[in-house]
Amino acid sequence: MAKAPVFLTGAAGFIGSNTAEALLKRGHSVLGFDNLAPVYSVDKKRDNLERVRAAAPHPEQFHFVEGDLRDADAVRHAVGSQEFCAIIHLAALAGVQPSIKDPKAYTDVNVTGTLNIFEAAVQSGIRSVVAASSSSVYGANKKLPFSESDPVETPISPYAATKRAGELLAFPYTHLHGLSIANMRFFTVYGPRQRPDLAIYKFTRAMLAGQPITLYGDGSSSRDYTFIDDCVDGILKAMQWTVDGAASGQGRYDIFNLGESQTVNLNTLVELLEKKLGKKAKRQYSDYLPGDVFATFADLSHSKQVLGYDPKIKIEEGIARFVEWFLKEEKDKPWVSL
Repeated sequence: MAKAPVFLTGAAGFIGSNTAEALLKRGHSVLGFDNLAPVYSVDKKRDNLERVRAAAPHPEQFHFVEGDLRDADAVRHAVGSQEFCAIIHLAALAGVQPSIKDPKAYTDVNVTGTLNIFEAAVQSGIRSVVAASSSSVYGANKKLPFSESDPVETPISPYAATKRAGELLAFPYTHLHGLSIANMRFFTVYGPRQRPDLAIYKFTRAMLAGQPITLYGDGSSSRDYTFIDDCVDGILKAMQWTVDGAASGQGRYDIFNLGESQTVNLNTLVELLEKKLGKKAKRQYSDYLPGDVFATFADLSHSKQVLGYDPKIKIEEGIARFVEWFLKEEKDKPWVSL
């Protein structure tokens, strides 16, 4: 028996395309919504969509609509096109450094676009929404690990500010309209189909080509790296939490960390890549970038207790899986040499 359809924004992206496949495998039909913005190769995004289509047990289980979050009418029309059990809202302008250069675009997409999703949900009678946030909202918080109860009122980049704004914007839609909304704070997600502008992909591509890689700072900064399969599992658990909340007749609102709860410094990350690729990196060091945080580390106690989130893939296995995918499926694609 087919499960109820899901509306998925950012379906052509890294996390979105993996989420779409997971939903299809669980028997849901999916309507993907994405504007195919040329932030990185549009051909890569189209390739992601083709892989999702190929994964659909039946062609009618996956449909794609090209549209822009900033166009409220387009969003409302797409969301109202059928009866969805939930919205998974992953589309965004991502990245700290580009947000410093163009804060208006980030506000338009990440804040106004998210508002359009919430409005469309209300107008279409959809009461379950999962919305992507980011570990960047924790800013320069010195307390580790980061807990959802920590104060996050001092973001240090426009990107972080827009993600926090989305979390805040969600609450009145629970309070006033009874929506169940889960805000997911992603911690440095990586794995197959990773975006080419992210560090692990960039380092791998450069090392294979014998080109230098740039490390910002002395290599001691650290991240909580989350493998894509664990991230997607958390998203689907959050969706079920919102669906259950909607079924109970009372709106739910919460924020959840999705990390691995394991910090890895930059030098160690490069060493893991060197080992798996069988190549030494040509390292060059530069000053820390403005707006970047020194360390991220997820406290997962809340996510585990409420969602049953239990990540499995530690960095050593995750890097091995990423490298295997890159060498087998990605390295000869035309966008790799861009």
